Amino acid sequence: MGKNSLHHKALGKERGFVLYRNDRGIPPDREITRIETELRLREGYPKVSIIIPTSDGYRNGLFPVLLRQLSEQSFQDFETIIIKGDSRQGRAVNTGADIARGRYLVTLDDDTYLVSKDAIETLCAVLGEHESIGMAGGINGIPPDASAFVRRVMREIPRRSTPPVNEITDSDLAEHPLLIMRKDVFKGVGGENELIPRGLDPYLRREFRRAGYRVVVVPGLHYSHLPPQNLTSLIKQFYRNGRLAAFCNKFYPQWVFETPDTHRGEFLMQRPFRYRAARYLVNMVKRACKGHLIYLAVSIAYAAGFIKGYMCYKDETQA
Repeated sequence: MGKNSLHHKALGKERGFVLYRNDRGIPPDREITRIETELRLREGYPKVSIIIPTSDGYRNGLFPVLLRQLSEQSFQDFETIIIKGDSRQGRAVNTGADIARGRYLVTLDDDTYLVSKDAIETLCAVLGEHESIGMAGGINGIPPDASAFVRRVMREIPRRSTPPVNEITDSDLAEHPLLIMRKDVFKGVGGENELIPRGLDPYLRREFRRAGYRVVVVPGLHYSHLPPQNLTSLIKQFYRNGRLAAFCNKFYPQWVFETPDTHRGEFLMQRPFRYRAARYLVNMVKRACKGHLIYLAVSIAYAAGFIKGYMCYKDETQA
């Protein structure tokens, strides 16, 4: 495989297609690397550009596993663009899209585990056969070798796993850990929203639908996006997510959308904050009565992070 590092200026024409752009705090040591398959080197431009944001290029050993899985995919007409060291996922994806040469964009998280060896091939076929589909994702499942703790987390906590489907299904559960998009549509809607640190998936799904395209999940296309491996790390993750959610609610409430637990083809209406807070408390009580103690622990951590964030964030430049 061919590999080359790319160095782009933080400002200027880069990401010129982005509607909601954020150039604040771009790390000076951010690295952009392009990896090309042998097929791409022999035959010209790739059909697919795979974009992977990563904080450290390792992710507790999961990222090297993902790169190996990509080399084992049945479809190899792609380039891989790695953006290392940018804490803003949306900006990292936009940076990759700006230099992508493929017709389609595929996003992966650096801790995605590709169960299906034909994942990229299947996603490309779906967009090739259905012009009405602009974005397609897979089914996030519990791997057979997962620990008892991980299994419990993925079953107890909403949206940690995806309900199976028997046919291509319009859904709000198509998500960044395994997602294909038409590049022209992605750029046409203004790319990722770089102003918000959370809620990127629902924002982007809404924009694709506004542009007249379907957002779907694909049957038989399996991957795993695993939670942290222990309770301490899980609580820290939810506390951090709560802080970032507070930032979005405080400064960008217009982009705080409902996210369903099951497959739905349309976005739910935005709910008033008081309604969502009351529902959150009711759900905590219901889960506590069912003995879902992990759910209860992370919900408390999320709420604590939200309260702390709402009190501490003074302006929209802080997150």
